[in-house]
Amino acid sequence: QVQLVESGGGLVQAGGSLRLSCAASGSIFSINTMGWYRQAPGKQRELVAAIGNGGYTNYADSVKGRFTISRDNAKNTMYLQMNSLRPEDTAVYYCNVRLKKLVLASWENYWGQGTQVTVSS
Repeated sequence: QVQLVESGGGLVQAGGSLRLSCAASGSIFSINTMGWYRQAPGKQRELVAAIGNGGYTNYADSVKGRFTISRDNAKNTMYLQMNSLRPEDTAVYYCNVRLKKLVLASWENYWGQGTQVTVSS
């Protein structure tokens, strides 16, 4: 089995910072892309940032220059440093990991349980 454990969410004032973590554990042979998504009430889930195995990153326009995604391959862990937070960043943040459990297995997507980020004005 594979588990994704997220941490780091919370309540912060506008302009503040938070750092999210997502640790993958269990039967993992290889991890490809890791990403953060968010879903605000009444809205669809959207991609916030993603990072490939080689370090290539992709960001939503709304967070460019404020958020930084990174990963520690040795620990199967991904991070999202969020600076200059705004009330519109308020959402449940989910991590997503594309991985293989075995060398000949197919790539599969796994989701974390979500962590709430609330930014007050």
